[in-house]
Amino acid sequence: MSLSNFTFLDFIVNFIDILLVWFVIYKLLMVIRGTKAVQLLKGIFVIVIVHSLSRLIGLNTIGWLMQQAMNWGILAIIIIFQPELRRALEQLGRGKLFTRSAGQEEDEQDRLVEEIIKAVSYMAKRRIGALISVERETGLNDYIETGIPLSSQISSELLINIFIPNTPLHDGAVIIQNNQVAAAACYLPLSESPFISKELGTRHRAALGISEVTDCITIVVSEETGAVSLTKSGELHRELDQGTFRELLLNELVLDNRSTSSVRWNWRGKKNG
Repeated sequence: MSLSNFTFLDFIVNFIDILLVWFVIYKLLMVIRGTKAVQLLKGIFVIVIVHSLSRLIGLNTIGWLMQQAMNWGILAIIIIFQPELRRALEQLGRGKLFTRSAGQEEDEQDRLVEEIIKAVSYMAKRRIGALISVERETGLNDYIETGIPLSSQISSELLINIFIPNTPLHDGAVIIQNNQVAAAACYLPLSESPFISKELGTRHRAALGISEVTDCITIVVSEETGAVSLTKSGELHRELDQGTFRELLLNELVLDNRSTSSVRWNWRGKKNG
């Protein structure tokens, strides 16, 4: 099509086409976020770069190898990304690829915080050990797969019952994803930092470990002292009183998300204005 024949309607159609492509790419990235598929995508990107450079420089052998890797890449992607593709199709079937309204999400976040606070307060008074991780931007799907899937609505009663001693799910961590209890009895990576106090147990090391590799918020209740701790970004906030714990949780899970939503809506407002 020549530029002279390019109409405004053609521009609109092309714009919508590009927008839809970006939307699909974005949703696919959201599905595989926090899984091993992200690392595999980086590997594919490296192969493409090496292939392009080898053709440019004239490295025929390495270029041929990279070409073979790319030729079989589609089949490899289907095999390697099978769990992620299945998850994406399931979400599409349930209509969950489309986000909820901002108001709904804020209400759920408020409820999430209140239920966690009630459960933690109850367990701290009775010295019931607990380990709860709340997913934020970095996905926790790899860790969810190590536990028992629940996909249950969040409630303080459910959290308390999970961590009651000698029950099947009390060992390991509860992971909260999308304001739901995604799984229990999950294994988290232990921190290998040499600066951790020797008096800290496995739960605290696991809470620090997951905070070093993701941006999640993790709450620990000590079964020895009943002390409440919180980890984020590799930092451990120990022996929090109820007021400080509530403030930290609200700042990280509610106010931080609302400020992000506010920026997004302000940008939309300026655009529409």
